[in-house]
Amino acid sequence: MVKSQKGQATVELAISLTLLMFILFAIIDFGRMFHVYLTLDNASREAARAAVVGQADIDIIQVVNKTSTTLDSTKINVSISPSKASRTRGTYATVELTYPFSFSVPIFNKILPETIDIKAKTVMRVE
Repeated sequence: MVKSQKGQATVELAISLTLLMFILFAIIDFGRMFHVYLTLDNASREAARAAVVGQADIDIIQVVNKTSTTLDSTKINVSISPSKASRTRGTYATVELTYPFSFSVPIFNKILPETIDIKAKTVMRVE
């Protein structure tokens, strides 16, 4: 026999609101991660294009910084291969970008690694 149910709605609201907030923040964080990946992918394509038309490595890094303005350019690791002297017609130039991503929700930091390296790689034939 139940005497009173006055607090039932409050408890249900607290449980469901906690779950909904967790889902909302998960969507936001994974959206941020997808944004970083798309930005790196676009920057690697632009940088690879600069590499295959004969630009120097410093110019290629500047292209990466110009096309990824929403990211912290000091954290982007740029790997260009081969060197400018070895990029002859018919060879392949590779640009690989790596960016450390950290979640903003503290619960994810307990479950997942503190930072996740997001990578984008583009390979193009030198013209």
